[in-house]
Order: sequence, then structure tokens, then C-alpha cells
Amino acid sequence: MKKIYLIVVIGALLASCDREVMDRTIFIPDEDDPTLPAYTEWGYNSFGAEYERDYFLVSNNIEPCKIVYSNNLLQFSLNGIIHSSKEKMTLKFVFPSTPIQDFRDLVQLSNKKINLSDSRCTINILQDSSNVFNEFRGELYFKRAQLLSIDDKENRVILSGTFELQFLQDGSPSYLSDGRFDVGITKKLFFGN
Repeated sequence: MKKIYLIVVIGALLASCDREVMDRTIFIPDEDDPTLPAYTEWGYNSFGAEYERDYFLVSNNIEPCKIVYSNNLLQFSLNGIIHSSKEKMTLKFVFPSTPIQDFRDLVQLSNKKINLSDSRCTINILQDSSNVFNEFRGELYFKRAQLLSIDDKENRVILSGTFELQFLQDGSPSYLSDGRFDVGITKKLFFGN
């Protein structure tokens, strides 16, 4: 009986799905590390990574992801907070990309791995000041990109994937590890030229 009730509740929630609900952040804790969100591909507008002995996480008060395409470069920005201090932080990955004129074109990122050691890539971390790192390595993996329609209208592209990053900060190694993201990009969150 409980299974039937659960199916009915889930069905009712999905049937009532609208744009406002899709814009919220849903944080499902990871089974192994509940401070991090679980890896999902449902457009939960969530992300997280270990950052040294702390965490870089999504926040309900900050738009989690924005994307800019310009001059054959794609800028993928994750905006959140440092867990212990609640200090705002933005992590920007900039890498070469084929032309992306519209948010719907982001589906071409599906199953795309970006080797961050490529000399054409840059990493920028914004906290209290901006740090552009010249020495770094890692990978950004767009595991899945899917176009979502609401009421038969193309509404957003859901980007889901993982990232790992090691860099030198003030001459000392730093890292972001076990990173994962599941974000919905609408036309409001994408700028291309």
C-alpha cells in the first residue's frame, strides 16, 4: 500500500511541475558524503565539490550556473558558497567550443570531456578577489546534456556531469575534487554572440 501511495504522490508532483519548480535548487545528499549533492541528471540545479578540507556548494540564494559563449570560447560558471564560511565563490571554466548561438545548442556538450590542461583553457576562481590560474590540470566532463520541454515548449537544457581540478595557489597545490553538477540552463542564463 505504501508503494502505491508513493507512486501517486510522485505522479502528482510531476504533473504539477512548472517553470517555478524547475528553477529551484533541490539538494539530494550523496550516500557516501552527505555534505555533497548526489550525482543526478534531473535538472535539480545543484552542484558541489570538495575544496581542500571544505566544500564548494550550491546555495538557494544564488543562481547556480550561467554560460557565456564568445569568440569560440565557452565560459561555464558555477556560483555558490564555501560551506564553512558561507562566503560566495564562483568557479569559471573557459574552454574552446564549436559555435553555440542559443541555449538549445548546449545539447552538443553531451558526453564531452574537456582536458583542462589544454593551453586554450583557463580557470578563474572569484572569492574576495579574482584569481586566474595559469598552472592547473583536471577534467570537466559533460556526461549528459538533454533538452527539456514544458507544455510542448523547449524550456531549458539540463547539463549533468563531473569535474576535478588541481591548481597552484600562492605556489602551493590546491584542489577541487569529486565535483558534480546538474543544472538547467534557460535562455535567461545563456549569453552568446
